[in-house]
Order: sequence, then C-alpha cells, then structure tokens
Amino acid sequence: MTALLTIRNAALLIALGALATIGGAWFIEIVLGVKPCPLCLEQRIPYYAGIPVALLTAALADRAPQAARALLALTALIFLIASSMGAYHAGVEFGWWKGPADCTGAVPTAASMGDFLKSLDTVRVIRCDEVAMRIFGLSLAAWNAVIAGGLALTAALAVQRR
Repeated sequence: MTALLTIRNAALLIALGALATIGGAWFIEIVLGVKPCPLCLEQRIPYYAGIPVALLTAALADRAPQAARALLALTALIFLIASSMGAYHAGVEFGWWKGPADCTGAVPTAASMGDFLKSLDTVRVIRCDEVAMRIFGLSLAAWNAVIAGGLALTAALAVQRR
C-alpha cells in the first residue's frame, strides 16, 4: 500500500477528497437548503487553498520532486488547520467552549416589538452552536475535522516516505 502513496498519488487523492468534501458542502447548502453558519463558511477556506496546492503538487511531482515534497508538506499543514477548525467548531456545538459572539450564546432581545419586527427583515443569524445536520451521529463540523485530518495524515505520510 505504501508503494502506491507517492507524492503524485497522495496529492491527487487529497485533491479529489477535498473536492468531494467541498462538493458535499455545496450540495448540502444549495440542494438540501441547509444554510452554513459563519464558522462553517470559514472552514471552507483551507479547502479553497489546499485544492490548488495539491493539484500543483501533483503536476510538479515528476519534474521537481523536492518542490513537490515541500508543497505536499504545505498541503499537510493546510489540512491540519482545517481539521483544527472543524474540531473547534464541533467543540462549540458540544458546548465544550464558547464560540464567536456573533453566532453563539443568547439571542439579543429587541427594545420594542417594532424593533424586533424590523430586525427580522434585515438579520438572519445562522447559529454556530446548533448542529444543522448530523450524518452517522456526527455533525458536519465533526466530519470536517475527521476528513481534513485524514487528508493531512495522507500528505504527511507521503512526505516522510522515501
């Protein structure tokens, strides 16, 4: 199995896994109508950075192996950050720690009924401390931690392989 985990193959596997993950997030948002919270949207940023880096790594693997190895190490770091972001968000959902004030905690009350009705027209906060969807018992944030951790591990294993 490790013989198949070349720099090129690992980079392609990571790019495909990351594309599938982002595609799944967009499907859940656009098709199923589950709106992402601010933390969910932030967790996508490492994928947007990691996918092109992984594809560049695969393209350079045969022509510039040292550069490809360095880029794959960068890919591992990117997805380690993504995994950490998912774990942080899952911790907010589990109530282990507080999340950002703009999407967790108590909902502020309006001073009057008119203010309340006006705020309904202009503001729709998607809460970061409520699980929008579970798959096999895990929230999407927890799944992000697992998937991104697997992508980071794949990159790290391929980098250290000689």
